[in-house]
Amino acid sequence: MAERRVNVGWVEGLHARPASIFVRAATASGVPITIAKADGNPVNAASMLAVLGLGAQGGEEIVLASDAEGAEAALDRLAKLVAEGLEELPETV
Repeated sequence: MAERRVNVGWVEGLHARPASIFVRAATASGVPITIAKADGNPVNAASMLAVLGLGAQGGEEIVLASDAEGAEAALDRLAKLVAEGLEELPETV
């Protein structure tokens, strides 16, 4: 299973707009991905309610994981998005 550990770059954490940006990117990847707090249970990264339910705060470590084909590249893109706290989806997503 491929995984990336990354600190949330959005000051407000994965709430509202940042969660929406993240979920759209996870969905666009076309790869089933899970997201979890470092010590928590993984949830579907393409589910807005699940991502909001994590309550991930700015600076907190999260774990992105997938065992699907193409997971490495998808996880790299999502990890960069989360770490940098981008306000828009990059064209590469």
